[in-house]
Amino acid sequence: MGGTAIVILLALILVALIVLIVLLLGRRSSAPAPAPAVPRDPFAPDDQVAGDPRTLKAGDMVEYLGTRYFVRGSLRLKEGGFTWSEHLLDADTIEGTKVWVSVEEDPDLEVVWWTEHDPGDLTPGEKTVVVDGVEYRRDEHGTADYTSEGTTGVGVQGRVEYVDYEGPRGRYLSFEQYGGGPWEAGLGERVPTGSMTIYPGGGS
Repeated sequence: MGGTAIVILLALILVALIVLIVLLLGRRSSAPAPAPAVPRDPFAPDDQVAGDPRTLKAGDMVEYLGTRYFVRGSLRLKEGGFTWSEHLLDADTIEGTKVWVSVEEDPDLEVVWWTEHDPGDLTPGEKTVVVDGVEYRRDEHGTADYTSEGTTGVGVQGRVEYVDYEGPRGRYLSFEQYGGGPWEAGLGERVPTGSMTIYPGGGS
């Protein structure tokens, strides 16, 4: 009888261990797996703080570095299958100086703040150009078709030749020639993510 009791006791212990192991494995497998991190576009349309630069249009308002500007007009440009936009801002706070903001995806979203620059003796044919002690290297040259919305200072539609230079730390220099007219120049700086706020204007 003693041997039988020991066998039964061992069998009960074994069953209890099996049940415990099954319960532990079941609890572990039912634990929810952590959700993978999903990259988020900081300029997505649902971002109510910064807004979406890709939707900028005449009548909108832009706040940058503590100053608010109204979008007076927009240029929609196309070269082959590539499109981008340039927006003329109300420059009341900068007497006599045009201010633009360009928006393009190539392939990442890039927003650049431009201020008008007197080209003087500068020509867009040079491989490198120095402005205010900063060296810019020639990056792109092409011709694009454009359509104009609102007030931009150019025709409703036409062609523009451009020559773009790139400098250090997100700086740019660009030359543009509309319809064979004189070359215009602008100095640009990349807009840091989240530093520009957009307030949509009325209308569609």
